[in-house]
Amino acid sequence: MSGAPIIGICAPLERARWAVWDMPAALVGEPYLRAVWRAGGRSILLPPDPALESDPDSALDGIDGLMLVGGADIDACRYGAVPHADAEAAQVTRDAVELALVRRAAARDIPVLGICRGLQVINVAFGGTLWQHLPESHDTTDHRRTAGTFDGNGHEVRLVAGSRAFAAAGESRHHVLSHHHQSVDRLGDGLVTTGVADDGIVEAVESPAHRYLLGVQWHPEADEGSPIIGSLVDASRSS
Repeated sequence: MSGAPIIGICAPLERARWAVWDMPAALVGEPYLRAVWRAGGRSILLPPDPALESDPDSALDGIDGLMLVGGADIDACRYGAVPHADAEAAQVTRDAVELALVRRAAARDIPVLGICRGLQVINVAFGGTLWQHLPESHDTTDHRRTAGTFDGNGHEVRLVAGSRAFAAAGESRHHVLSHHHQSVDRLGDGLVTTGVADDGIVEAVESPAHRYLLGVQWHPEADEGSPIIGSLVDASRSS
């Protein structure tokens, strides 16, 4: 489709197996891609090329919107904390590249959607901090009841009327699928909370100063009926 918005999707390097090969590869789960395609967008992968930390424009120049997907915990050192004992191994280059891309995309007012880890990257990029392990800090496992699946990990989120999150979801009470053990603690500069779970965990943040800069703590790609990723495509179409 001529003129379809190009969505750059940050792709981590993860060990993978295919055919006779077993080696690190740039990976993005198919549901993310299909959600972009269903909304009429086209996708390109942005692996954590170290050069992008100092030159994010070389990637941003070729896209209309940026999406950050789920994955490993952000290194706590990025927000001045000591890594929790249950934190996942840091992906140092990925952290550096994604933070640089978010900051520069925001400066250029390129639409940005952060999903799960992606919301946390946005918050840290704007100077915020994270709760590192919800079972310890909030005595809840409701956001990742079963590791490795979204089955049984659904819950409700309350969205602020008039917010970007509300407009994207199309309703004030939204059923979501989660899979996370970290969440927003101190909010980043210029960000506002626009979605909260019934237990008080922050589920959506955004920047009112930008056309479209939204982070959601849940996984809209896991729900084929979710309009969230489509809202990024729509915002990128008009960029």
